[in-house]
This record gives sequence, C-alpha cells and structure tokens, in this order.
Amino acid sequence: MFPFYDVIVVGAGHAGCEAAAAAANMGSKTLLVTMNMQTIAQMSCNPAMGGIAKGQIVREIDALGGYSGIVTDLSTIQFRMLNRSKGPAMWSPRAQNDRMLFHLKWREKLEQTPNLDFYQDMVNGLLIKDNRCIGILTGMGHEIKAKAVVLTNGTFLNGIVHIGEKHFGGGRIAEKAATGITEQLVSLGFESDRLKTGTPPRVDGRSLDYSKMEEQPGDSLITGFSFLDVPKPAEQRSCWITYTNQKVHDILKTGFDRSPMFAGRIDGVGPRYCPSIEDKINRFADRERHQLFVEPEGWNTVEIYLNGFSTSLPEETQYEAIRNIPGFEQARMFRPGYAIEYDFFPPTQLNYSLETKGISHLFFAGQINGTTGYEEAACQGLMAGINAHQKSRELEPLVLKRSDAYIGVLIDDLISKGTQEPYRMFTSRAEFRTLLRQDNADLRLTEISYRLGLAGEERMKRVETKKHSVSQIATVLKEMSVEPAEINPWFESIGSSLISEKVKAEKILLRPSVELDAFANALPKLKTALAEYDAESIEQASIQIKYNVYIEKERELVQRMSQLEDLEIPESFDYKKISSLGNEAREKLSRVKPRTLGQASRISGINPSDVQILMVYMGR
Repeated sequence: MFPFYDVIVVGAGHAGCEAAAAAANMGSKTLLVTMNMQTIAQMSCNPAMGGIAKGQIVREIDALGGYSGIVTDLSTIQFRMLNRSKGPAMWSPRAQNDRMLFHLKWREKLEQTPNLDFYQDMVNGLLIKDNRCIGILTGMGHEIKAKAVVLTNGTFLNGIVHIGEKHFGGGRIAEKAATGITEQLVSLGFESDRLKTGTPPRVDGRSLDYSKMEEQPGDSLITGFSFLDVPKPAEQRSCWITYTNQKVHDILKTGFDRSPMFAGRIDGVGPRYCPSIEDKINRFADRERHQLFVEPEGWNTVEIYLNGFSTSLPEETQYEAIRNIPGFEQARMFRPGYAIEYDFFPPTQLNYSLETKGISHLFFAGQINGTTGYEEAACQGLMAGINAHQKSRELEPLVLKRSDAYIGVLIDDLISKGTQEPYRMFTSRAEFRTLLRQDNADLRLTEISYRLGLAGEERMKRVETKKHSVSQIATVLKEMSVEPAEINPWFESIGSSLISEKVKAEKILLRPSVELDAFANALPKLKTALAEYDAESIEQASIQIKYNVYIEKERELVQRMSQLEDLEIPESFDYKKISSLGNEAREKLSRVKPRTLGQASRISGINPSDVQILMVYMGR
C-alpha cells in the first residue's frame, strides 16, 4: 500500500510543514503523516507570526527557501515593524494573520510541492533496527518504511488539557493526544520530561465596546516577511489595547483554589516570558493592571483572541473576570482558556543536525525539543527536513553557526545548554545581533540554501541583484560631493550642524539625525542618482554605511571566536579519563558531547579553566 520513502515527517504543525516542504523540495520522496488533515499548520494559539527576534527567524526561514514567510504574507491582516525607534539590529517584523487563511495557504503550498504525499493517521511507534530508525508504525497498524524520520509532535505527546478542576487527554482542545512514542523512546534510553503551555479565551467581537479601548493600527508601509514579491493586503485590520484592573484580579483570585497550576495538578514548567494571567497577578502582586491585546482572528470572522489573558482557571471564573475588563462588559465567550501539559525530550540528546544521538536517522523538531512558538518550531522543522534529506543521501548536514543566523543561536542554545522551561528566542540571546538583522537574512543565507538545492534560481538572482545594487548605491554616496549651499537649508530645518565646505554624501549619512530617504528628498541630484534602485536595496546600503563601524567590530569578534569553533573534538574523546576536570564538567561534557571547543565553552557549568584543560589534552 505504501511505497518506500526517503523521509517521513510525523506531525503537520509549523515544524512538520517546513520539514516536509524542505525535504520534498530538495528531491526526497516525502510522506507527511498527521492525525487530522483539516488542521495542517493550525495556529493553535495566537494568530500572529514574528515579533521580537521571532520576526528575524521567519525572514531567515524565507531566505533559506522555507514557506513560513510566504504564507504569512498571503494571510496578513495587519503588519507592524516593531522597535523602529531603535537600531536596525532590533527591528522585528510582526504580522497578525487570518487563522483560517493561514492554514489554507499552507495546505495549498504543500499540495503544490512535488515529491510530497499525505496520510491521515496517528503514529504510535517507530520502526527501529540496529539503533537506526527505518520507519513508523501507525494506529491503523501500517508499517511505513523510510530512510529517515522527523518527529514534530508539538503538544500531542501524552497531552493533558486542564480547565479548572477538569482535565482530559488532548493535544489541543477537542483533539486527542498521541500515545506510544514517548514510552518507546524512553525504553530505548531517551530521557523525557513535561512542559506546560496555555491559551486565552476566545470571545465574540460583536459583544465588545471598542470605544473603551486604545486602537493599534498597522504600519502604513507593509514590508512583509518574504524576500520574494508576494502580494500584500490593500487594507489592514486594527488590533486594540485594554487593561485588567484590581476587580479583575480579585475575581481571578477566587478561582486559585481550583487552579490546576496552584493545586499541583500540573507537573510541567510553563513559559516564563508568556505567563498565565493567574501567574502574573500572583508573581506581580504590586501591579494594579496588566496590558491586554485584543486581536481579530481573521478577515471574515468575529472571533477575537485576548492576548495576555492565558489561563486555566475554571470557566465561570474566566467569564466573570473578562466581563470586568474595560470594553468587555457584555462579552460573550466562544471558548474558555486552558493549559496543556505534554512530553518533551531534553534537546541535549540531539546532534547539531537535530538527529538524535541515541538513534540514527531519527530527527526531532519543534516543541518536542522544549521550544515554544510557531517561529522557533518552523525553523527547527526546516533544518530537520534539510538534514533528513541529507542523511537519506549520506551527505553532510547543514549546521548554521551562531554568527550565521538566529536559527544557529537557537539550535546551539538547545543542544549546549538544554532547557528547563519552554525556550523562546530573544534578540538578547544573540551575541552577534548587529550582523543577524532581519533586513540582511537573504544576503546571509540564500546562497547556502541555493548550493544545497533548496532555494531556487529566482531567489538567488534577487540576492545577486540586491548585492550589486547595494554596492552601486554605496559608490554613489562615496563619490558624490555636496556643497554647503545645497544642503545647509535642510540641515537648518532639522536642527543639524551646518557645513562650511563641501563634503561627501557618505559623511552626511553618518549623522545620527540623517536618514537616506529624507536626505535624498532634500538633495535633488542624490534623489535622481538613486531613482533606479528599489527601496530594499537603498535601505540595505544605508544600514551598512551608517552602522559599518559596529558591523566590522562584530565581524572581528566572530573571527576571534571562530578559533574555538574550528577546534573540533573527536567523537571518541573520553572526558572521564581527564582527572583535572571537575566531576560536573566531566558529567556534562560526556552527556552533551560537544563537537567543538566553542560549543564546550557554552555548556552551562563549564568554566574557562575547563576549556583550557581540554585544549591541553587536544595538543593545542
């Protein structure tokens, strides 16, 4: 009934979709197995993509030839570039999406992908032979063989849904949990643990009074996520901001005795940076109010997502509390919030390719590795799909370094440090964030993906054109001289120092108060010289010139750090024989098995002296 596949992907969430698309687009005969074909790429929580650091990840996925950026642009109902008031390293695109359209566009993209088959069934076992994964066993009793398998189970592994004192099995509300895989992997020597996440109530937008809220419109210019020419919406929908108050907090506290979190019925650790509303008012008791974002779920629905009000309190407590939020006095609840607890596998059990150390040809991606967020899952799926294809062809894996991409930072963090709570990406996690900007993801990554056969000709040509345009714009600015009489009137109007002799345009652009667009509008000959170039190339050239000193400093730091990254540790290296290492260092190095001294230096609990000892033993 089933052919022999190169790659099987289990689960069709954000990680699974990217994994399946990547493997298939690289030429692998791929099967995507999901328990429900109607929930492919379901936005289980907030219908939004991007945000701080997450937006950079989506642009990196797009630059590498993944689909998340394209699908996000096709389903956007509002777009904002966050942190515009800060430097470009902090700019982060964010889109509010149409939940149903996002799912439909993802399914369309997958169905149009050659080499990709679909099958609806539960996977409750893996086929293992000689410590190698050779396929899957489904709930219907089918054995399906493959050269490599990617597990992207999300929150479904032994998932339990909690609402007040009620709890029942499920991977999402009204969807059954997946069983069998955890038990099998544990029997094979894997370590598993539990994590928790949650979601807020959904309400009827027709029952809300928006006059009591603060409107949050989208940007007038929609940059979008994809570096390709994906159509952008002609109009946008606003989001809204409101706040909790002391009465809301008091009502919520009445349900604490029935809270699964406070009563100890939930063992899993929740996300620190996206806590439930009961956790917020418990931990920050001095705060009189908490901000809530009122977000529409799509173009043609009245359903509203109450961002910031994630909860697992009893339904009646949720309902009463909501009705005391400004603008929600007459609110009707479509669905209560709930918490979900699920199995994950500490990611120190993985190689950098996301292949498991214990079983070859088996890859993990997404929440099974302890992450939270669509974007974190999608980028892992992309990398696992690429590397499952590479493994099936006995080719070298693609491993991105911390200086290459936020994706590299995420994977390195997971494998070197592990995680005790749902891992979320932040710009502060990336030490080279000036290099890893959202605007240059294509310049950093597309050529790598093109060489692998994933990114197509169109992407590569656009990158080459952009590079050429940026170089030409930089030459224009370096060579163009500006006379005092040409520019001083504008300087005066913006409160900038006047010049007394002619200077190069490049030097003027270095002024903090000068942006290239405004500069060109004030200097007609510059505007004429830049007329043939697109806005993306002009912005890129401006950033590279204005921030060149900082960019070069970071490149120098990368070069110094790369000396440790280039020192590879043999796989057979026996740390237990090095008596000069402390017990903790020996135990952690033996468990993680770092590939390089650079990775070893980032393992929690490893000191600089430990690294020096390793260098001595390696003859360095």
